[in-house]
Amino acid sequence: MLSAADGTPQAPTRVLVIDDEPQIVRALVINLKARKYEVDAAHDGATALRLAAARHPDVVVLDLGLPDMDGVEVIRGLRGWTRVPILVLSARHSSDEKVEALDAGADDYVTKPFGMDELLARLRAAVRRAEPAGGGEGEVLVETDEFTVDLAAKKVNRAGKDVRLTPTEWHLLEVLVRNTGRLVSQKQLLQEVWGPSYGTETNYLRVYMAQLRRKLEADPSHPRHFVTEPGMGYRFER
Repeated sequence: MLSAADGTPQAPTRVLVIDDEPQIVRALVINLKARKYEVDAAHDGATALRLAAARHPDVVVLDLGLPDMDGVEVIRGLRGWTRVPILVLSARHSSDEKVEALDAGADDYVTKPFGMDELLARLRAAVRRAEPAGGGEGEVLVETDEFTVDLAAKKVNRAGKDVRLTPTEWHLLEVLVRNTGRLVSQKQLLQEVWGPSYGTETNYLRVYMAQLRRKLEADPSHPRHFVTEPGMGYRFER
């Protein structure tokens, strides 16, 4: 069992694996348990949603091709009440299908067949993004006409109400806000938010920037605060 920085024991990371292929579930369970993860498994969407509500996993690994419902429906069902990181594992390779899953609230997308080491690295990165930020940077409050970002509390407030962001949405917002007024390249954003092995998945950025604009901009189609620099990157302006 791992220990936190203050020495208190830390509970093992709990993973919910959702896939209807027994051999993939078996391989994931063996590999995850060997690395001290706690694992629950579901073979269909309805069971997955029940297990998620009962067991509160720290991260979800989800196949889109389930026997009872599409995996995108499972993502939407989870996003109705939890910000748990969702890592999609799918044989669907098309850009439109990846965008649909990310748009529904998935945090990452791995296509089958996959390498176990890569999958585990992406899973660790997804869990890290969801962890509370360490203290030490002091209160940092960034205010615009439409919303307020509290970097210390990891909260966004708009019109007097807290805005619910997924861990990935928050991380992207945080990188941009900490670089207010400066262009942040696509590659830098991908590597800071998703990890060092990313750099070309620009469709991730398009999806997540659209989500931030929908949640925070007064007019998402004409953004004032989340500005695109075509072919280069993005900039946050107050």
